[in-house]
Amino acid sequence: MTTDTTGALSDLDPAEPLPGVIRVETHSRAQSTPMLVDRVRSVYPHDQIYGEFCTVHGYVDAPPRELFDWLSDTRSLEEWTYSTRDLRRTETVGLWVGTDRLNTDTAIYVRTVADPGAMTVDYHCAWDQPDHLWMIYLMRVVDAHLVLNRPGSVVLWTNCRHPFYDRNPFPDTVPPGREEWVGDLWDMFAAGHQVELDNLTAIAERRHRTGLPLTPEWMRR
Repeated sequence: MTTDTTGALSDLDPAEPLPGVIRVETHSRAQSTPMLVDRVRSVYPHDQIYGEFCTVHGYVDAPPRELFDWLSDTRSLEEWTYSTRDLRRTETVGLWVGTDRLNTDTAIYVRTVADPGAMTVDYHCAWDQPDHLWMIYLMRVVDAHLVLNRPGSVVLWTNCRHPFYDRNPFPDTVPPGREEWVGDLWDMFAAGHQVELDNLTAIAERRHRTGLPLTPEWMRR
């Protein structure tokens, strides 16, 4: 797995790859799409199972408070998501802009809303424009002692099918030549988000197991 020597995952030894981690740097979209298709159940209509909501969840063998702190930093998206990269602060406080490498020249805007008491982390996002961050990723970190009676964390992640997934209300902001809209990918969300949750799990568990802080040094600068 390729690591950036100054940024995302730079604290991990590149000689010890993370099994199962799928990022745009390791798997092109042409490679990853068939993998996601294999994970989509074709026996039932997708709308019957994931109509208005898409939820994935999993156990992470890492301390919940440290996991929450890592996820609360918007830049963590550069590490565990498949394609969100190059995040940088905008002139608006709390608002970040990066690139969604699913498509060339697609800007993604992100504002992270985190509640330390409830350990919720909500990523308010949108492609192409920052004025209406309608694409919201709702995450919660739960102390596994409470729900599974063992150390570690449980992560719950839900997306709601906002009407804008079906129709882009901001056509004037679309970069020239891009035909795909994020809503075209809704049927792949469950499989794609499971891949990203698996990435999150592998990265957090490797850091915890090897004594590294879950929030790496490059994110503390």
